[in-house]
Amino acid sequence: MKHLPKHLRPRWRYLAVELESTPAAAFDREALQGAVWYAAASLLGDSASADADLSVVRFRRADGDDIEGNDRDEGETGETADYHASTAGGAEATAVVRVRRSEVERARAVLACVDAVEGVPVRTRVRGVSGTVRACEEKYLKRPRAGSRDRTVAFAGAERRASTRGRRVDVELADGLVGATELDYRDTDH
Repeated sequence: MKHLPKHLRPRWRYLAVELESTPAAAFDREALQGAVWYAAASLLGDSASADADLSVVRFRRADGDDIEGNDRDEGETGETADYHASTAGGAEATAVVRVRRSEVERARAVLACVDAVEGVPVRTRVRGVSGTVRACEEKYLKRPRAGSRDRTVAFAGAERRASTRGRRVDVELADGLVGATELDYRDTDH
């Protein structure tokens, strides 16, 4: 079968997305893809979400697991050795989402509507838009990582375990995690 001429091929844009969630959250590319499709169908409807054609083509967790999608850009080599997509500010995962060129603004709105993946609350942030996967990774996803650190803090009159990521602190309580600032606790680790 012959390939389409260049002027008839779909034009793509790639969105660099940063995801942040609770410290214990662990989800994969397929779960994120499902959450993106669900948000697109809810916000745009079936027809418009099909026009946008959102696809998670790359996904990387903060623990270093690099997970690629099956979709390949024509300019890609398929190698991920130079894909060092670390994130800033304690983000736990990064992703590259492919979208049709004319649907970038709708795709940003859809990604803003993704509030949970597999029932785990997440915060999504679009770091930038690019014309190729490689440029998207190099320009927007190569940031120094501020790693997560577990420590013991004094909070609400008792010593509790806490996970810190940059200036963000999640303190473990009996009924779950609570967000805190540096003024809310006293560090007991020395």
